[in-house]
Amino acid sequence: MEEISVSNNVDRLIPVRLEDEKSNLRLRNSKPTTKAKSMDCEETMEKKKKITTSSSPAFANLTVNKVLEIMVEHPVPFVFLLGLLIFMGVEYTIPMIPTNAPPLDLGFWLTESMNQVLAARPNLNSFLAFLNTVFVLMQSTYILWCLLVEGRPRATIAAVFMFTCRGILGSSTQLPLPEGFLGSGVDFPVGNVSFFLFFSGHVAGSVIASLDMRRVKRRKLALTFDVLNLLQMIRLLASRGHYTIDLATGLGAGFIFDIFAGYYLERSNYSNGQKRREFVEETCVVCKCNCERMEHAVAGA
Repeated sequence: MEEISVSNNVDRLIPVRLEDEKSNLRLRNSKPTTKAKSMDCEETMEKKKKITTSSSPAFANLTVNKVLEIMVEHPVPFVFLLGLLIFMGVEYTIPMIPTNAPPLDLGFWLTESMNQVLAARPNLNSFLAFLNTVFVLMQSTYILWCLLVEGRPRATIAAVFMFTCRGILGSSTQLPLPEGFLGSGVDFPVGNVSFFLFFSGHVAGSVIASLDMRRVKRRKLALTFDVLNLLQMIRLLASRGHYTIDLATGLGAGFIFDIFAGYYLERSNYSNGQKRREFVEETCVVCKCNCERMEHAVAGA
């Protein structure tokens, strides 16, 4: 009986010792990681302190070689810096347009011959206006398709933001109708109704649709829209339907309101700092983002 009790005690002690050894090993393995983490934190804190407590300004460390390196790494900002200096000289020396004179528009000057051709051929002007209206309907159809069929609201939200702000700006500053304007009953909006000149909703809507196409890898369709948008801009200048600044602002507005729509969707997807759902705007509900594979298959064929 004594031998049996001794063996039972030994059996009980062996698992306890094994568990103690395992816990000791875990502690030994965890100590270096915690030390490494603490050391990394201390290093980052020291770096931050050095940055914040640095008394010398950033330009004090600049040298000619450093400036050349920055120019090589970031050529685009330096090109725009050069443009800033050039146009500062242009702005301060260019003669102002008198109040009783028509506005100067370089786009009108470049398309003067086209304007004369369209003025002499009203049927051609109406035909081009009809094609432009078809293109606007293509934009609208695609943007609504994204929302109602594919379940991707970003393009629609961007268009709603854009047209609302366009209405505010157009009501705030109403520009005079350009001299030589060639209207048409089939031009959008159909029926020779009044419209806002600033800024071009035709151009901005096309940019919004093109950006959405690129998000879902419909690059060929996006390129087609870009070419049609360029032809649309030339036609609007030739018919004096918009000033050049209206078209240029329309391009920028398309990009800006697409970014605003993306930011809105990202922020609205959070409640009290927690993500409410997995929302991926780039995923098509219909095609499940197989657009890129289809495009490669078409290119291979």
